[in-house]
Amino acid sequence: MEKQSWYHIIPKSTGLSAYVWVIFCILPFYFVFKTASTVGIIFGIIMILLFFTAYRLSFLSTGWIAYTAVSIEMAISVVMTVFLGYVYFSLFLAFYIGNIQSKRGFISLYVVHLVTTVLAVGVGFFNQTDIILSQWPFIIFSILGVILLPVNMYNRNKHERLEAELKAAREKISQLMVLEERQRIARDLHDTLGQKLSLIGLKSDLATRLVSVRPKQAKEEIIDIHQTARIALKEVREMVYNMKGEKLQDEIVRVQQILKAAQITCEIKGNAALQNTPLLVENTLAMCLKESVTNVVKHSQATKCTITIKQSKDEWTLEIIDDGIGIPHKKDTLKEHGLRGMRERLEFVNGTLDIMSDKGTKIMIRVPNVIKQDD
Repeated sequence: MEKQSWYHIIPKSTGLSAYVWVIFCILPFYFVFKTASTVGIIFGIIMILLFFTAYRLSFLSTGWIAYTAVSIEMAISVVMTVFLGYVYFSLFLAFYIGNIQSKRGFISLYVVHLVTTVLAVGVGFFNQTDIILSQWPFIIFSILGVILLPVNMYNRNKHERLEAELKAAREKISQLMVLEERQRIARDLHDTLGQKLSLIGLKSDLATRLVSVRPKQAKEEIIDIHQTARIALKEVREMVYNMKGEKLQDEIVRVQQILKAAQITCEIKGNAALQNTPLLVENTLAMCLKESVTNVVKHSQATKCTITIKQSKDEWTLEIIDDGIGIPHKKDTLKEHGLRGMRERLEFVNGTLDIMSDKGTKIMIRVPNVIKQDD
């Protein structure tokens, strides 16, 4: 059980006012002073002080010390009930037991406390018949409290702990979602700017070669560079402010442009206008296509690139094949070619990425359709 402060001697959230519990703290002195014996009064005061000392110690301690203190409290409660007819200490114990977090400890102390309280009331009825009968409604109330209060407190505390854990889990998920969104935005910016900057670089090189021999064509290339830069800026703004999902058919148009600028023949097979495709899936396919074509332009030295798009009932398939030099086998290949980022994207839609590099490179992207369409 967690350590708690001294003010937990007066229980909270039990449905009773704190003033009622103060009365329960004062009442034992009334029962003690009703005894005619001086020795009985001294004994009773010692028991009361000892009970509250042990009760405070049980909240401030853990382990065997706390259970020893509770045992002393139970013994004092039994003595006070049997010899003085004071049963209300059992309610303090009931509250403490309800705050125990260990299920085994709760059940053990609950059963022991209930049995000892009922037996003590039974014995006290014969020893202090008049006192017990004079307060029998309160005795019944106390026994009901011993039965119901611990269970109510235990369930309430358990519910509060679960709510706290759920709140912490939600906060953790929110943090992870923010982190993942930042990483996704970073990847999208990298992929988008990488493609456009590659196109600008290619056209700039071409314009440099043509400026002295074909000034008119060089001017056209410079105009294309300016237009490409404006498109890149527009896409970045849309991505940052609107987080617009990419459509595969729009991306096909862009990759055709960049392949043409790189003097790589492009062949498209299949229909890029996907039907009944979740936005996340289509955006993932579009971004993977963009990264793949960027790799073809930057690294492959290919003369031809074939893009095949297939959509079936069970999955979406995207295949990019080039006739270049293939992907070299070295340590940082995945990182340099952006393939790791593609795999990370595909993981979120349960997709797979297969790469074959033999007399060129073949990239096979598959995304399963987890929601099957009716025939």
